[in-house]
Amino acid sequence: MLVLTSATELAIIFSGIFLWVGMITGVWKYYQIRNTELARAHYYVDIAHRSSLLYAAASLILAALSFFTSLSDTLSLFCVIANLFFFSMSILVYIIHGMLKDTTNQFKQPHKLGQWSIPRWCMTFLMLNLIIVELGATTVLLLGTIVKFTN
Repeated sequence: MLVLTSATELAIIFSGIFLWVGMITGVWKYYQIRNTELARAHYYVDIAHRSSLLYAAASLILAALSFFTSLSDTLSLFCVIANLFFFSMSILVYIIHGMLKDTTNQFKQPHKLGQWSIPRWCMTFLMLNLIIVELGATTVLLLGTIVKFTN
């Protein structure tokens, strides 16, 4: 019997959730394409659709890395949760921009979320955190897997 860690199970579950969200946003995208003269969905509806599908695949890779790693279950779980959190928040922000139709570039200044302006320092802080956490957590998982395979 194959025993999966909590990190592996969580990454597989989120892969399915992201796939499902990708399918739902695909229906939304199709609806917008069919009901506009330009035959295009809003920019962020399209991004939400594609990113959800890409994060579904990325989550399966995280599942594989967490399964094969030599890291402790706790550290592996932390690395997976860190990535899944930022994947989820990214998709959520894309969906919000798609619903509000408030921008076609979330990095255009002033940064808008609906009727609110987000300070530049806040966007910079969030993006730096995303970069550091996603790259760091994935690096740790990858190194743990490399160590396992080279021993």
